Amino acid sequence: MNVLNFMQNFFTDGSHWHGYDGIPQRVWEHVQYTAAALAIAAAIGLPVGLVTGHTGRGGNALAFVASGARALPTFGLLVLMFVWLGLGIVPVMIPLVVLAIPPILITTYEAIRTLDPSPVDAARGMGMSEGKILFQVELPAALPLILSGLRSATIQIVSTATIAAYVALGGVGRYILDGLYQRNFEKTAGGAALIAILALLVLVVFWAVARVAVSPGVRRRRTA
Repeated sequence: MNVLNFMQNFFTDGSHWHGYDGIPQRVWEHVQYTAAALAIAAAIGLPVGLVTGHTGRGGNALAFVASGARALPTFGLLVLMFVWLGLGIVPVMIPLVVLAIPPILITTYEAIRTLDPSPVDAARGMGMSEGKILFQVELPAALPLILSGLRSATIQIVSTATIAAYVALGGVGRYILDGLYQRNFEKTAGGAALIAILALLVLVVFWAVARVAVSPGVRRRRTA
């Protein structure tokens, strides 16, 4: 049997669609892990990226921290957190947040720093405060690139949240881990397919958000 047959058998098996190990339950758990990690990473990365991008200070330190975070092995960090903190959601959240912060942080910083300075200078000449300049002038213009950083971080979290299964939690990774342990390749292939589907859904969601949140003028300038 090839991979497509494994996937077909997995998704057409009615037992996989209900119960604590059903697809809806596992997908919901995976979405919860992803949303929680993204929210924490965004709460850290967005403010720091916006402020450093606006002021132009701390860019080198930011790049150093982001590069260091990217170099950390996610699975190794999970094992370390598990040994230190034991079972629970926290040992999973920490490596996922560390994974997601760099793309959010760096992209937000670059989105603000690479803007055309003319509108910013004009806003200062009109007497606007630095806070208003950041949120009313720079942020709307930088939003497409900022959203791309959030999208990249979300896809990385979706793909990596399978590690939750290694510390006895749920999510789609449960199918992959259990399938490998049981030599049930239908489960493994089905879990991998679900991860791919979730990643594609992330692209669709962020495309829709960009259509709503980004002003038409900014979109036209980016496509011109």
